[in-house]
Amino acid sequence: MVVKPNKDTALQPEHLRDAAFRRVILSIPKGKVATYGQVAAAAGYPRNHRAVARLLKVAPTDRLPWQRVVGSGGEIKLRFQAAAEQRLRLRMEGVAFRGKRVDMALYQHRFKAQH
Repeated sequence: MVVKPNKDTALQPEHLRDAAFRRVILSIPKGKVATYGQVAAAAGYPRNHRAVARLLKVAPTDRLPWQRVVGSGGEIKLRFQAAAEQRLRLRMEGVAFRGKRVDMALYQHRFKAQH
């Protein structure tokens, strides 16, 4: 799922951008992951990966599958207990790791481009 940006994308308020991020995150299937950058691009806001991270930091954890969003290369960007919880949640979904990173070759979700 890719949300097509329009000419006013840069002028849209934060809440519309965050709603687009939420829709994209909710579309990531169980057992798959996407990077912060992938989520931003699929929502129509390329180069806004930090805004995705910010949203996930403040969003209620019971409303979004936050564990399915990782750093580039499959790296868990959270720290301490939050990182351990993300790793555990992903393993419970069947996601495997190569060292400290998600095996992106097997578990990276590919968003379908809309024409």
